Order: sequence, then structure tokens, then C-alpha cells
Amino acid sequence: MSDALLSVRDLVVEFPTRKGILTAVDRVSFDIARGEVLGVVGESGAGKSMTGSAIIGLIEPPGHIAGGTISIAGQRIDNLPYEAMRRVRGKRIGMVFQDPLTSLNPIYTIAEQLIETIRTHMDLNERQARDRAIGLLDQVGIPAASRRIDDYPHQFSGGMRQRVVIALALCVEPELIIADEPTTALDVSVQSQIIDVLKRMCADHGTAIMLITHDMGVIAEAADRVVVMYAGRVAEIGAVRDVIKDAKHPYTKGLMGSIPTLMQDSDRLTQIPGTMPRLTDIPPGCAFSKRCPEAFDRCFVEQPDCRPYQGRDVACLLYDEGKPQ
Repeated sequence: MSDALLSVRDLVVEFPTRKGILTAVDRVSFDIARGEVLGVVGESGAGKSMTGSAIIGLIEPPGHIAGGTISIAGQRIDNLPYEAMRRVRGKRIGMVFQDPLTSLNPIYTIAEQLIETIRTHMDLNERQARDRAIGLLDQVGIPAASRRIDDYPHQFSGGMRQRVVIALALCVEPELIIADEPTTALDVSVQSQIIDVLKRMCADHGTAIMLITHDMGVIAEAADRVVVMYAGRVAEIGAVRDVIKDAKHPYTKGLMGSIPTLMQDSDRLTQIPGTMPRLTDIPPGCAFSKRCPEAFDRCFVEQPDCRPYQGRDVACLLYDEGKPQ
């Protein structure tokens, strides 16, 4: 995408172990435009969160980026020194984690944490920073924000804490927000409210959002496009509507078939046999080949590249000119 805010190209994340090098993210590429919500979906262990951690520079050692590039607004950031990346993180890229208690310090009030973040990145005095913090809390739907700002994290419910974390991520109007499972463990009504807050950020500020989740319902409601990941690789990328209505990759078809709908006639949902391989046991060829009902000989020896097909990108040999007839 020529107007991409975030551009990830052939990203590889590796972890050296006694048993050898484990590849957690394998040549992943995608773009996110300004004001776009890009969903990233897949099973646990698919590499979704690791991709987000690589973008924001928070991979735990000894893990490291072993290949590829990450650029924001044309500036490469994957090779920045620690202090330079620290300035990017928070100022240009915000992060919303799955568990808000990992982002909030329990011994400081919400006011102290928001004001510190604002003053770290913006030239504001204490009063101005506090006013901005109250405005942000009000913006994300915290009732009586001017009073609640002096409360501690434990005094908020799970949904309210997640709103505070979103306000924290929005403190200095970042260009990109990475939201890692932001609605997990919240009830459905609160999930919908959190999604509405994120979508409003896109509409009002042109913020780009990378929404990481395992829930296709959340993707369908919130995202413009979706990246489907499997075993650290991209399986399919496309507009959410296209992928839901007409999935191309056999793994994506399995995901779509496992979602119950009111129009469904059959008594049983689609089931994908087996489990996703461990990083220590990823098979040669296509990582999905052993579970795929449409696999043929080449699938077990040849790793497919992600190629354009009917308005999306698909990493599957079924759509290759050399497939069997």
C-alpha cells in the first residue's frame, strides 16, 4: 500500500535454544493504512502477539528480530537503538495489552501514571497534563473522570481498567495502536464498548490500529482487513467481508466454518483435525499440510509464498499454476 503508515516486510523472529533456533515469526509481511483497523487472527501460538511485540520493540531476550524490516511512515524502526526506540514507543506507537493490570502500576494512582506519560512526551506543565488526562478518561467513557482520576487501578472494574489502558495508549496521540487481545475476559457488552472506543479513535484521530485476537466475531465487528496467521506464517490477507464470505486458504475456511450462524442448516460445526504444530516440530512444506483436507504431494515439501489471488493474498499451493488438476 503506497499510503501505508506501518509497513512490515519479511519479518522473522527467532529464539535460540539448546535444541536449535526456533522461528516464532516466519517471513511475515503486511501494511496498515492511517485510520485503518487491521485484525490479526489465529490460534494461540500462531505468532500474533510476537509480531506485535516485534513492532513495538518488546521481544524478551534471547528472542530477537532475525530478518526483515519494520517501518512507520517510511522510517525504519526495527534497527533503532534502545533509547531511540523508547521515544518511538509511546509517542508514535501505543500498546494496549490483554491484561490491563500488566500495564498499570498498582501503587500509583491513575492520575500519576497518565500525567507522567503525558509529560514524558509532551511539553506540558502539571496542571495542563492533568486536564489532558481527565479529557482522555472522559473520551474513553470513564464516568466522573475528574473524580475517578485519583483512584488506584484496583478500584476499577476490568472493563474500566481496559478503558484506562486505552487512554494511556492515547496520551500523546500516537499514529499507531497495537491492541493485543483487548477484549479477552470481558463480558460481551463491555467488549462491544471497548471496540466502539477503538473505532472512534480511528474515525476521530486517523489512528491506525493493529487488533490482535483469536475471536473472529471481534474481527468481523471492528476490523477493515484481516491477517490470518498459522504457525508463525501468514495464511491469508484480505478485506474482512471477503474473507468471511469466501475464505480461500483451507485453514481460514476451517476458522470460518467453526463459527455458528443463525443461517446454518447443519447440526455440527466444521472441525479442524489435529492441533497446530509446536515451534520445535513445524513440518517441512506448508505448516498446515498435516491438518489440511485439500493437501497434495507438493504441500508436504514446498512452502507456499503469500501471493495475490482474487483481490487478496493467499499462501496456498491450491492457487498456484503448478497445482494438480
